[in-house]
Amino acid sequence: MLVLTPLPPLPEVQDIHNISGGSLEKWPKRLKKAPPRITSGTMEGITVKSFNEHNRLWKERVSYYSKILKSLPSGKHRNIMDMNAGLGGFAAALTKHPVWVMNVVPFNAKPNTLAVLYERGLIGTYMDWCEAFSTYPRTYDLIHAHGVFSMYMDKCDIVDILVEIDRILRPEGAVIVRDHVDIILKVKGITDRMKWNSKILHTEKGPFHPEKILMVDNSVAAS
Repeated sequence: MLVLTPLPPLPEVQDIHNISGGSLEKWPKRLKKAPPRITSGTMEGITVKSFNEHNRLWKERVSYYSKILKSLPSGKHRNIMDMNAGLGGFAAALTKHPVWVMNVVPFNAKPNTLAVLYERGLIGTYMDWCEAFSTYPRTYDLIHAHGVFSMYMDKCDIVDILVEIDRILRPEGAVIVRDHVDIILKVKGITDRMKWNSKILHTEKGPFHPEKILMVDNSVAAS
C-alpha cells in the first residue's frame, strides 16, 4: 500500500492575532517573493538566496524553451503540467503566458516542497509516477519532465511512465524532457517506437553540458 508524506503542518503561533507561518504577499507579489517557510528557515537546505537563484535559473530556461518550442509563446499550450515542480520556478516563469500549470511533487522528492508551492499561490499535488495520474477534470497540452526519469529509473519501468504521459497528453501536444544525456538517449529510443516526433537538443548551457533536452512536438507530425 502506498503511503504518501502528509503536507507539512503550519507552525504554531503564540497569539491568536498572529498568522501561522508568517503573512503572505498579495498576488502576484507572493509568486516572486520567498515564502514564509523559506524565510523562517523551516525548509531544510533551502535559503532565500537559493530560492532566488532557482527563480533566475528557471526564467532563463523557460526563455530558452520559448525559442526551441515556437508554439509556447503563441498561447497554444494552455494546460501545462510540470511533473517534478520543485519550488515552482518553471510555473512562475510562465506567468507572462496565458497558461494554467499543474505542479506535481513526486511523493519521494526531497525536500517536500508542496507547501512552498501553495504559499507561492500555485496549484500543486503529490504523485507517484509509477501509478496512473487522474485526468479529471483535464488533460494537458504541454508536459514538462525535469529529472523525472532519473528519479524513477530504478523504481519502475520508464516505458510505463511514457505511456502514461501519452495518455494524459492532448492530440498534437508537446513534451519537454530534461535529464542527463544517458537518460535522454534511453527515453528517445522508446519515444521513437511510440511514433512520437522527438529530437534531442542541447540545453541553454550549450553542447558540453551533461544535461540534454528531448523535445516532442506532435503538432509538427500532424501538420
